[in-house]
Order: sequence, then structure tokens, then C-alpha cells
Amino acid sequence: MSLQSWQAKSEKIRTEFLKLKKEQPDKLNDRLNLSWSNWGFGMESLSESAGRLSRNQIRFIELHGNAYGPDLAYKPVEAKKILQDHGIEVAGICGMFSPDNELASNRGVVRQRALDYIRRTIDQALAFGGKYILVVPAAVGRPTPIDPMEFDRSVDTLKIVADDFAKAGLRCAIEPIRSAEVSIVHTFSEAERYIQAVGSPGVQHINGDVYHMLVEESHIPETIVKHGSRLTNLHLADTNRCALGDGMLDVDTLIMALYLIGYNNPDCFCTPEPLGPGGDPYPAMFGKPDPALLDRLVSKSADHWREREEWVRSL
Repeated sequence: MSLQSWQAKSEKIRTEFLKLKKEQPDKLNDRLNLSWSNWGFGMESLSESAGRLSRNQIRFIELHGNAYGPDLAYKPVEAKKILQDHGIEVAGICGMFSPDNELASNRGVVRQRALDYIRRTIDQALAFGGKYILVVPAAVGRPTPIDPMEFDRSVDTLKIVADDFAKAGLRCAIEPIRSAEVSIVHTFSEAERYIQAVGSPGVQHINGDVYHMLVEESHIPETIVKHGSRLTNLHLADTNRCALGDGMLDVDTLIMALYLIGYNNPDCFCTPEPLGPGGDPYPAMFGKPDPALLDRLVSKSADHWREREEWVRSL
């Protein structure tokens, strides 16, 4: 009996990985960089969040892009000391784009808010030494299109600040998100088209998310191999959007694909973001944290990821 299509694709990646390991073992010298996206921790203090990550030997954090204004953003001196005390570096900033500040809006005042927010977030990333900023082309939580011009408006608006990323030495990482949450740019291929339309050296990367990829891509590891040169951060959650190990995600083949594209380098990160099932996840950023639940999410995900990575490396 022949393999199912997804099985054949996974087997191809496994074969290529084993070949890489045999012929170029030095490509496996470094492990993948495990980070964590903290906006899902809700209103928890940065000190508590950093302590949890440190207890689980997670040395990188993707900071909540909370530069909504000078009174709401992290205070760099204070926040940097907290992170340094826990041995944690900032990988990048998770940009938050809602109907209040979206690039695709048909209201100029809203697009201007998005531009101002991006400029503040660039300053935030520079203050913390982050390497990338995640940008969503349209609002999260608004899956119904406004009109057929959204893609063009979003591109034209991002062009205004696109060169600012290059000047700052930051990677602008476009995130494709499932169609149940956003109105445009749902796949890696669509993100490629968006990047090409912007046409700036400052906008050249993709932020992937395996949960969105489950419904928008035909095969997650194959997509990663195909678009590997663009990927700079990958959000992780299991098939139920819960902790890694709580669902049916083929973590082993995912890890093989990441090694195949040379993702185990200082500029690339694997970043759990287990937000739980449901629609718009943004309300979680201002929710009341449940420390016991968050402790389990982090420890289960980190342990499972490391266990599977060690197994893959031992093949």
C-alpha cells in the first residue's frame, strides 16, 4: 500500500535530514534557539514571566509589542534589568495589530496609528536589542474583508516605514494568519507576494505560526523547507493550540525541516505561543493570568520540544 501524501512528504524530509547529518554533521553543531512569546501571559508582571522562563532554561523572549504609547510601554532601563537578572535576551517584538491600528484599514486615521505604532515599536526593539518585529498586514480579529483594496492599502502603508527597518538593522517579519482571524495574507506564498509588493530591503522575512499553518498550508515542514530563507521566527503550539505535546503535531519532522534550512543560527528562533483554541486571541493579552496554568504551558512545551530535538539529533 502506498503512503498517504503527507506521509510521503514527511518521509522525504526525513531522508534529506539523515543525508545532511551524514554528509555535513557540522550543520547540527548548534541547537535551535528556544524563545517564548509573553503576550499570552496577560497582565502578569515581566518579573514573574522572566522568572518562569528562567526556571525552564529558556534564554530568549519575544516581548509583547506594547508600545501603544509612552505610558503603556515597557520602561527599557527597568525591564532590561529584570531580563538581565534572569539571564534572558530579547529575540524580537511581537507587533500587535488590531482594528484600532491596522495597515489595511480604509480609514486614514487608523493607518496613521499603525505607522506611529510601528515607529514606536522599532524604537522599542532597538532599546532591547531585538532582532525582528512581527508585522501583520491586516487586523487580527477582523476576518471579514472591508473591500477588495485591503492588500494594496496595506502594502502602500507599510512602504512608508519599510526603509526604517533596514536603517535600524531590524528584520520586519510578515506573519501569515489563518483566514478565521484575518482578512488577507493567510499563507507563506501570500506573504511572499506581500513582501515582493512592498519591495524594500527592510521587509524581507516571515514570521510563521504552526497553528495557522495547520489550516492554511498543505504540509508544514515542506512549506518551511520551501520558504526557509525568509523564516526568522516560528510560533509554536500543538494542534489544539495548547502546550506542545498536548496534541498531534509532528514535532520531529518539523525539527528536521528547521535543521535542513539552517535555522539553528543566532538570527532565528522557535517561539511557543500556546493561546488555546478559539477565535480572536487578542483578549488574552489583557487577561488575568493563571500562574499554575502558565507554569504548565511553559514547562510542558519546553520539555517536549527539547526531548524531540534530542531524539531527532540522535537518529
